Formats: sequence, C-alpha cells, structure tokens
Amino acid sequence: MEYIYKKGEVVFLKDLKHLMYFEHLLENADNELVQQAQSEGKLCLGYTCYHMPEVLLNLDNCFSVRLRAPFTGSVDIATYYMSNYTCLYARALVERAIEGGYNFLDALMGVDACSAMNRTMEHFEILHVNDKPKFFVTHCDIPYKITDYTLDEYVGQMKLHVLDQLHDVYGVDTSDAAIRKAVKEHNEVCRIINEMGEMRKAENPVITGYEYAVIVCATFAAPKYLLLDKLKETLKELKTRKPDAKPWYRARVVVAGSEIDDPSLIQLIESCGAMVVADRFCFGTAPGREIIELNDDEDALRQVCLHVMKYSECPRYMADEKVQQRRDTVNNLAKEYNADGIIYEQMKYCDFWGFERTLVAHIMNEEYGWPVLSLDRVYRNGTSGQLRTRVQAFVESLEIKKIHKEQERKDGTGNV
Repeated sequence: MEYIYKKGEVVFLKDLKHLMYFEHLLENADNELVQQAQSEGKLCLGYTCYHMPEVLLNLDNCFSVRLRAPFTGSVDIATYYMSNYTCLYARALVERAIEGGYNFLDALMGVDACSAMNRTMEHFEILHVNDKPKFFVTHCDIPYKITDYTLDEYVGQMKLHVLDQLHDVYGVDTSDAAIRKAVKEHNEVCRIINEMGEMRKAENPVITGYEYAVIVCATFAAPKYLLLDKLKETLKELKTRKPDAKPWYRARVVVAGSEIDDPSLIQLIESCGAMVVADRFCFGTAPGREIIELNDDEDALRQVCLHVMKYSECPRYMADEKVQQRRDTVNNLAKEYNADGIIYEQMKYCDFWGFERTLVAHIMNEEYGWPVLSLDRVYRNGTSGQLRTRVQAFVESLEIKKIHKEQERKDGTGNV
C-alpha cells in the first residue's frame, strides 16, 4: 500500500495497479524485462549520462539501459581502484561491475562528461568485468558549449564511436530512417510520461512525486517497448483516480541537482510532508523525457545531437547562457508547478554539481526569492535520519512562510 505521512497521520491512496511491478523492475539492473528482450535476440546497451543520446541506443534490435546499482552497500573495492574522493555513483557502478552485476550488457556506451565517470568506463575495460566475446566500451568526448564547431564534433563522435561501432560489431541498422523510427518510439513514451507529470500541477494531484519517480526511472531501466502497455494503462488509471478530499502535503517542492536513480529519496522527502511536484535531476524528466522534434530537411543524427546539447542542464556546460538556462529552468518549473520551495541536491564528490549547488542555492534564494534547501548526499540515502531531519525543518519553515504571507495579505486588505 502506498502511503504518505501527514502531520503524524498516515494517508492511504488507492494503489496504482502496476506500481509494485514498476518498483520490482528497479530492484535489479538485470530485471525481467531486460532478460525478456535479450531472450528475443535484442542487444542491451548500457549508458550513464544524458549526453549519450538515448535514442541512438534504441536503433534496430538494440535497447538501452541507464545503469544503476540498486541496494549498494560497501564500495570498498571500487574505492581501492578509484580513491575515496570520487563520485559515489561512479564507484557504485564499478563495485557492482566487479561483482558481475553487468555481465548482461552487450556494450557500454560511455561519455567523457566528467573525470569520475571517465574512470568508471576505463575500469569496465581494464578489469574485464564482462566476458561476452563482442562486448565493448566506447568513449565519446562531450562539448562544453553550443557552437557550430562543437556540434560538428559531437555529431562526429556519435557517428564514429556509437553508430559505426554498433554497425561494425553487431550489424545494427544505423541509417537515418532507423534513427527517425527510434525517435518516434521514444516520443511515444515521453508523451505518456509528460502527461502524467502535468498532473502534478493540480492543487490536489492524483499522482505522488514518488509514484512518478518510480515510473520515470523504470523507463530508463527497462526496454520501452515492453513497458508501453503498462504505461498506457497507468495513464488511463490516473485519469480516473480519485484524490483525497484535501491535499495530503504540507508544501510543494522542486528537486533539482545531480543523479537520483533511487526513488526512495523522493519517498523520504514526501514522508516529511513535501510533495515533489517537479524534478530537474539526472534520471528525471527535465531533461530526459522531453519530446524530440525532427524536421524532414536535415540529417536526423545532427538534429538529435543538437537537441541534446540545447536541452542539457548539466553544469558541465559553463558558458554564461547555459548557466542562466539552468537557473531559468528551475525558476520556471517552480512557478509552473506552484512550488513553495526548491531542494538542490548533489551527489557527494560530484565536482560539477558541487560548484553549481553551492552557488545557485544562494542565487535562487537571494535573486529569485525562492526558499532553498541545499543537500550534499551519498548515493543511497532513502533511510537517512539526518536528511529526514533537514527536510522536516525545511517543510516547517515553508509552512511558517506561507502563514506569514497570508497574514501580510490580510493586513494589506485591512481584514486583520
């Protein structure tokens, strides 16, 4: 039974029919749908970053899986290889790979987006963590800003290190027509996810942030064509789902920052009374589940690459216009979804988000006027008592601010 706390009480909502199924898919990287697709002769391509265009990994007989390391415990072995000052997500992947957790992959499509993830890709190769005879790891350089020459380079990297590799090693159809077909299938899933996400704008939403996070994460972790029927059925179910008489939450928040592939963190936030109404984090929807618009006049690969560069919210992009874009995106999400505050989170030892979070948490508060909670966290922390305490205090502060605003509004009209 899905539950949420409301000032000490437990509010029960009618379960979504397939929620437990989606949750089950997230318990193992090699989940049942991955196994089913491979039994049908399809190739499983792992990746870790939005900068590796997802649609290019779903061409022909391929399907993508964005790598996760569910139920990670100790990362001591990976720390030995990578040091204890590297991103915990990167170390968790290496730890799981050494344990044999990614032997199901047919290839790992890597991007040199950050030094930690670059080292992760290298260790997949150096340590020979996958013994499939045709398994390969590819590395692609990613640009820092959007210009004609960086787009040209990006397109070249995708062609040389992704499309050509897939064609030469596995005989995959990487034609323009195949890319357009993959984009069409990708967009079908995105439209469903976006329609679900729009429901969070309501004053009393019929879907919780946790439920939404589980469903979105499942679309990254399993072959989309095998999820489509359940996604459609869940959307239809949500359209007739009845919310509680009164909203269960005490505050509405946007969560922004680095990689979150464990919905239990969202569940922790919501158990403190803060509904996550919008997200801007890796494994989320902004970016990740936006529609890719293609025209018929230009090369599909080039259009896909330009789309990724334009929509990327990664702090790796340090040009002034990209810095401003990231702030505007979160500000607009908070306004559009009627949020009361923003939670900025960062994976411990993430260099790019470490700089970004520290600065933007102050800017969004001082220049944009949003209440902000800034969190530095480990990879798996859905049960963290320290985080729970901080979120609870933030929720209480948001409630006090709302009381003060209401009082000021009444004072201004002479009612009090």
